[in-house]
Amino acid sequence: MPQAPDDDVTAPAESPSGRRSDAARRTPPTGETVTAIESQLRAMRTDAEQHIAHARAEFDQANERIKQRTGRDLIVASLIGVAIGVVVIASLIFVKWLFAFFALGAMVLAVLEFSRALQVSGRRVDVVPQLTAGVLLLASGFLAGLWLHWVAVLVAVAFVIVWRLTAQLHANDGRARTEVLADVLVAAFVQLYVPFLTSMALVLLAQDGGEWWVLAFLVLAVVADTGAYVSGLTFGRGGRHPMAPRISPKKTWEGFAGACVAALAAGVLLAVFMLQLPWWTGLIFGAVVLATATVGDLGESMLKRDLGIKDMSSWLPGHGGVLDRLDSILPSATAALAMYYLLSPLGAS
Repeated sequence: MPQAPDDDVTAPAESPSGRRSDAARRTPPTGETVTAIESQLRAMRTDAEQHIAHARAEFDQANERIKQRTGRDLIVASLIGVAIGVVVIASLIFVKWLFAFFALGAMVLAVLEFSRALQVSGRRVDVVPQLTAGVLLLASGFLAGLWLHWVAVLVAVAFVIVWRLTAQLHANDGRARTEVLADVLVAAFVQLYVPFLTSMALVLLAQDGGEWWVLAFLVLAVVADTGAYVSGLTFGRGGRHPMAPRISPKKTWEGFAGACVAALAAGVLLAVFMLQLPWWTGLIFGAVVLATATVGDLGESMLKRDLGIKDMSSWLPGHGGVLDRLDSILPSATAALAMYYLLSPLGAS
């Protein structure tokens, strides 16, 4: 019979080399080994810190050169721009009526800083009536029909003019007639420049699918501005070919060329993928918004030069004032509304 296995049979003995490797693994590192490892870690950390410091120094130098040429802090401006962009895009995509409150806040801040700049220059601006008429104007733009909105525009302008004349009568301070006339014209201009143009964006927003058109013209204005910024820094160093040296010496034809390329390319993409329009309509849309944005930018620069200021305010670090960011957007809102009426029927066919 086969013999049963013996329970007392022991496992084969380990080899000497196996015992030595196990012993080596169990042997704690010596003080020299620990010191060598710590030295290597310190050297690696020092090398990494040097690389980071060198990269940061190069970035700071580049940012300082850009700041000297443009007067803007690139990092701060980018962070604020991204934050505002996220809020605007989210409101338009998910709940479009929330954008109306964003537009209302921007209008209020722009009227406040513009009125303050005018008051410093010697003009008399009635802030409360301007804001009251502006709020009613934005509400009519979003809630009322287009014909009723035009009536509201006339009422708002008449309201701020009558208020200024009444306030001047009660002041009885001997102000010259030319000064009073200038104050009246300024009162009407403030209402038409900020609240009325802002209300055009809300008229567009209230249309069927208007939120996509609002987003499209905002994207076009930002893309054109970014294209001009990058192209101007790259090809227009030293202001080689300024567009309007007496108005804005830093704006060059090289920057405008970059804005053209960016706006036309973005217009085609937005027309095809967002607005569901033929590609060639994007060229028209991009060119129109580019033109109005450029005129608005130069127009606001002319206002600031006339008032003797660099920025309307410092409420947006890296950007200047609220109106400094709305200068190209405000006139583009009216152009976008006109493009909506002209081009949107082509998307349904």
